[in-house]
Amino acid sequence: MTSTDADAAEPDERPKGPHRVRMQDAACLILIDRSGPKPKILMGRRASAHVFMPDVYVFPGGRRDRLDHALPYDGDLNPLVMDKLLAGTSSRVGPARARALALAALRELREETGIRPAQEKGFDLGSLRYVARAITPPGGVRRYDTRFFLSFCEETVFDMSHFGDTDELEDLQWLDIAMVSSLKLARITQTVLEDIKNLMKLDPSVPFGTPVPFYSMRHGHFVQSRL
Repeated sequence: MTSTDADAAEPDERPKGPHRVRMQDAACLILIDRSGPKPKILMGRRASAHVFMPDVYVFPGGRRDRLDHALPYDGDLNPLVMDKLLAGTSSRVGPARARALALAALRELREETGIRPAQEKGFDLGSLRYVARAITPPGGVRRYDTRFFLSFCEETVFDMSHFGDTDELEDLQWLDIAMVSSLKLARITQTVLEDIKNLMKLDPSVPFGTPVPFYSMRHGHFVQSRL
């Protein structure tokens, strides 16, 4: 797959008209620490200078970059996760682009929080679950087709020695997952959080083949389908 293919919007996502905002791929990582009596989730507040979603608490994440597909990794995505990532996409979205989304989520984790893989070989993709997909509603200054990944801290060896606030995320915290709703959150963040809590109640391991909710706006209404 060429870099042009990797960065192209899917056919039904191309801007139509002079005022349409081009859809961009993005990815987030929901990192959960279960070492204590209650699960804690990593979140930070986007700086007020951001054009997109300023001053709200989010999971680490961001836009997929052109070269994310070339990042080194140690262990590929679980086959069930790969299947879900390819479901509901056009034939032009192949395994390399799907893998680049996962790598983008892990790269953004490093850039926004300082957390990085302990192994020099690169990121371990094998522990990542795919738990949600959401498309930003039309009318905003940015539009993203975002895939939400989840990983548990005990399943991947991370180097936390550089952990701390960055220009991208402030007030980084490990928060009791049951208490996060008290923060200023975007609607989709709140929705995905509720999904995660429900998944963990059903099965604390969050199986890799769990159905993936897909959120979008249709005719002004917030709708959910399944991948």
